[in-house]
This record gives sequence, structure tokens and C-alpha cells, in this order.
Amino acid sequence: MNIAGFDWDGGNWPKCGKHGLTQAEIEEVFAGTPAVLTDPFPDETRMRALGKPAAGRYVFVVFMLRGHTGQPKFRPTSAR
Repeated sequence: MNIAGFDWDGGNWPKCGKHGLTQAEIEEVFAGTPAVLTDPFPDETRMRALGKPAAGRYVFVVFMLRGHTGQPKFRPTSAR
């Protein structure tokens, strides 16, 4: 699957950034080979990813895929 990038805005970034992570660290999780599982959220299809950015600490990200002009983007909704 070709991913067009990340979908950041004023809705999801404050929720992800409040736990001391940067956007770059969260994006680095997906640059590697994170463990990805489905999330049991009932209203939308969400996924969970666990991986390590370059800083070396494990990062847990809840995300969904959102379509933008035909190619989906990662939309993180929570990160710790």
C-alpha cells in the first residue's frame, strides 16, 4: 500500500504531542517496521502501532488511514 504521508491538524496534533513526543518521532515509528494490530474502537477502523524511533524508546500510536486525493495518509489520533 502506498501511503501519501501524514495527516496532522489542530485536532490530532495536540492529543499526540501532550505526552512529550514530537511529530518527527511519531512519524519515525512508521519508517521502521512497527508491530501493527487492529484497535477495538467500535465507531471507526483504527489501528495500533508499536515501534522505536531513532531516539530508541518505544512509542505506541493509535492511528487510522484517511483518504486524500486517492492515496491514504496516516492520521495519528493518540501517541505515548
